[in-house]
Amino acid sequence: MKTSKQTITGMMLLLSVLLWMSCGQQGKNHYQEDLVIENVSTAEYASEAEVDMVEVELSEEPNPPDFNTEEYDRIVENEFKDAKDNPLSTFSIDVDKASYANVRRFIEMGQLPPKNAVRVEELINYFPYNYDAPTGEHPFSIQTELATSPWSEDHLLLKIGLQGKKINYDEVVPSNLVFLIDVSGSMSDKNKLPLLIKSFQLMVNELPSNSKVAIVTYAGNASIVLPSTSVLEKEEINQALDQLEAGGGTAGAQGIITAYQLAEENLIAEGNNRVILATDGDFNLGTSSTGELVDMIVEKSKKDIYLTICGFGMGNYKDGRMEQISNAGNGNYFYIDNWKESQKVFKKELTANLFTIAKDVKIQIEFNPNTVESYRLIGYENRLLNKEDFNDDTKDAGELGAGHNVTALYEIVPKVGVNSTKKVDDLKYQKTQVLSNQEDLVTVKFRYKPIKSSTSKLMTKIVHAKDVENFNQASKDMQFASAVASYGMLLRDSEFKGNTDYQKVINWAKPAINDDEYRRDFIELVEMTDDIHVSK
Repeated sequence: MKTSKQTITGMMLLLSVLLWMSCGQQGKNHYQEDLVIENVSTAEYASEAEVDMVEVELSEEPNPPDFNTEEYDRIVENEFKDAKDNPLSTFSIDVDKASYANVRRFIEMGQLPPKNAVRVEELINYFPYNYDAPTGEHPFSIQTELATSPWSEDHLLLKIGLQGKKINYDEVVPSNLVFLIDVSGSMSDKNKLPLLIKSFQLMVNELPSNSKVAIVTYAGNASIVLPSTSVLEKEEINQALDQLEAGGGTAGAQGIITAYQLAEENLIAEGNNRVILATDGDFNLGTSSTGELVDMIVEKSKKDIYLTICGFGMGNYKDGRMEQISNAGNGNYFYIDNWKESQKVFKKELTANLFTIAKDVKIQIEFNPNTVESYRLIGYENRLLNKEDFNDDTKDAGELGAGHNVTALYEIVPKVGVNSTKKVDDLKYQKTQVLSNQEDLVTVKFRYKPIKSSTSKLMTKIVHAKDVENFNQASKDMQFASAVASYGMLLRDSEFKGNTDYQKVINWAKPAINDDEYRRDFIELVEMTDDIHVSK
């Protein structure tokens, strides 16, 4: 039966009101971002008075998932390590932020997220921090800060921050981009393909003029919808996007192969070559095992074609698979749950992330056993490296995009005045020679490769025990990052969460909002989480 626009509009308004009422006072503002509006032209997305809502066509027969098949890889939290027996901690940087948006999606639906959906480092790195811009030869600056822990008495927190240099987009190298878009039947929901299309159209308006774009889709098979086309031909690109429809299976592997072939055919020497995959991650046809896909992506990345993954939707979302693939492809991974997040990613962040300024960035911390009894890295469980990997330039690590920053937190048990946390006796046949400099707490070492080099460079920074500040006197960034870390540990019901609760998280974060809209949204998110927790 054909339904008139007026009838659809009336049904939409009634549904919107009912859902708005059911969301409650704290959730209603988030729901408003998902309301449907009509007749918004593509040109409006680039205007200064940018609308906060986008057209997302509501089908006459919405098809929400009948059951949940979402998948998340198991996370085994980092534990405290003895500084005498394990003085070195080594990991690769991570600029992914997908976990925060995915966690928010669960909270706004009125439920706590699965514990393994919570990657604490991605929650911390969802927010920008006020780090000094680099001024020397290196493409990023390094800052450290040491403060008392708000959740564990007598513990310390060490914050390590990297700030990438900004670039002049009028002088950037040309880009060869392939949009790889999942148009399978599972992408038909309004928060998947329709939102995806508008997101890519927003990005096209933001790309430098020397960029070119191709579009590959996959469902039952892969198709080249648009050959490599100058971004100056925006109308042609946008028309190709507007014509996409969802239906069929999900031959993700075939789509990836086709997209990389197209990127390689149009490769720009010394340029920026990248595949941008948008999907819910449900590869159910073709080469579908994660291991096979990762191996294939690793081989393609050796040709300097990077990969970015943008996850959409719910119900059959395959988080673990997409994270592993993005890591293998020297790329990054975002999750898009609404139009506001789309604006943040496609307008503000993704364009910068396209331009890598440092590759294979590794961090190694050496803890002084004279001043540190034990320590734990908060998050980064799937980015840990062997200590030998730090000096091995053949070992892959994370990439840093232009203008972006990375934050890591360590929780430290200092040696003096703290009850022992040792779980084993001292070794009888092995003695460790410790340093005599009691002022050194840790030595922070960084390795990275310049974009055109296969040889890494080393940077070193020492943190002194005397530099510790009281948490209340620490920087706003330190206070906020600590609050976010504590929130993540609460969501995971971590054994290391200490004496914290959601109200304390709010109290720690509120003074550090700094008039940042995303930090304000975080306060509201924690309040919503507390309400859910209390009602359980």
